[in-house]
Amino acid sequence: MARLKKVLIVGGGTAGWLAACYLAKAVSAVDPRSVQVHLVESPDIGLLGVGEATFPSIRGTLSAIGLDERRFLVGATATYKQGIHYRHWVRPPGAPGPDHFFHPFNVPSQRPGGPELLPYWLLGVAPAGMPFADAVSMQTTLVDHSRAPKRARDADYQGPMNHAFHFDAACFARVLAEHGQQALGVVRHEATVERTELDERGAIARVVTKEEGALTADLYVDCTGLRGALIGNAMQSPFRSRADVLFADRAVAMQVPYDTPDAPIASYTISTAQEAGWIWDIGLQKRRGVGYVYSSRHTDDQRAEEVFRRYVGPAGDALKAMHIKFETGYRPEHWRKNCVAVGLAGGFVEPLESTGIALVELATYMLTHLLPIDTDEMEGAARHFNEMMVARYDRIIDFIKMHYCLSQRRDSRFWIDNTDPASIPATLQDKLAKWKRRPPHRLDFVSDLEMFMTSSWQYVLYGMEFKTDLEPMRSAYPQVDAARHEFAMIQQAALRALDDLPDHRALVEQLCEEHVRRGQGHAAGVVHASA
Repeated sequence: MARLKKVLIVGGGTAGWLAACYLAKAVSAVDPRSVQVHLVESPDIGLLGVGEATFPSIRGTLSAIGLDERRFLVGATATYKQGIHYRHWVRPPGAPGPDHFFHPFNVPSQRPGGPELLPYWLLGVAPAGMPFADAVSMQTTLVDHSRAPKRARDADYQGPMNHAFHFDAACFARVLAEHGQQALGVVRHEATVERTELDERGAIARVVTKEEGALTADLYVDCTGLRGALIGNAMQSPFRSRADVLFADRAVAMQVPYDTPDAPIASYTISTAQEAGWIWDIGLQKRRGVGYVYSSRHTDDQRAEEVFRRYVGPAGDALKAMHIKFETGYRPEHWRKNCVAVGLAGGFVEPLESTGIALVELATYMLTHLLPIDTDEMEGAARHFNEMMVARYDRIIDFIKMHYCLSQRRDSRFWIDNTDPASIPATLQDKLAKWKRRPPHRLDFVSDLEMFMTSSWQYVLYGMEFKTDLEPMRSAYPQVDAARHEFAMIQQAALRALDDLPDHRALVEQLCEEHVRRGQGHAAGVVHASA
């Protein structure tokens, strides 16, 4: 048996460097000499940085690789994200009824021994007209008042409110590259891969670069993005499109400056529904990342840019928009022989709910913990990896589709087509049928295969005004007074939290300034010591 000694990651960017850092950290914890992690990236391939939103799992990942939070905030121009604010998803602008809902990252409040609040909200025990997320979580109140999810004194990646981050993806990749090389021993090759050569068994024998010639490894990780240069082109792993379920396949985006340098920064992603898709709006430290995700079957590029620029307003008049093409789907075989796809090379789900980097994290985590000691064990690891990844993709696609198919909008063909039962997976139809008579329960989900917790399904389901009829079961929920007391306590706790948590922009600026001061202090110490 041949021992696995070297992993070569092909492609940089967020996927490549996040995978490199996580793998290097994990193997060094066991034995720094056991597995070498190399990465090859082309100096000729640029990175996009229109504004990237993440999932709360990113905090655990960044903590695991040992990246200081303040250094991360500065280098990636990052801000905090506490959820997603949906506008005009339920009904079109101007229609009677609420025009927005919030999907917070905090789970619904439930004190030990207290009642589960969702059934009582469904039965009308909460204050009249109060949305589900507002009734069971204080997070809506906090983000509405521009509060951060933590305080400066809280430990790295910790805080009272569950959260993720927004950042510039190109800047983030550079921070990871620096950290991976300086702190984790990742070996970087600046070279352009020209071709991939296979051995007699159909596995990758080597990648051949223009600058360094042949590079070899025991395992190759494809992080070449949508091109899938290794897994698709060389290994011929097929792509399974899910465009029949999720129609969006284009985006137009730009980097938009703030009106003033001290403009408030929203600590959530804003998602505003449009005639053929939706617009993301992400607040970074110095600018916003804004983009329109749309279906080319329901509009054309010119009309999409018109809609997009109307949303951005005068701030975008002098800015050039970037046009991006993609397709929702995945490769059932992310891992074939000695090649593993991580990130866009393995699959892509349109950006709603920010699963892109979370899928990179998941693939890297699974790869790390399934990494075979001997190359002869690769086939079993690949089979396990592929089964888990396919299950995750299918469940994510169900969750994203739920946003579309529950909409009451009928103002364009895009929204009408999204309610066509032929476009709704049978697995999602089964869930929705059950939830007409009872709310989603954790037993509806297999935890190791889910990206989204039960509470996320609940927030979106009832934010989209889905109807669950619990009236025939009212007698099964006798703790009405206790539930009413809990709803009131949550609102009181939210008001107290407003005094405890700082302004979002103020916290980000404070933490960045602290990092700069630390760096200056370190530099001064070095000068003094050498004098």
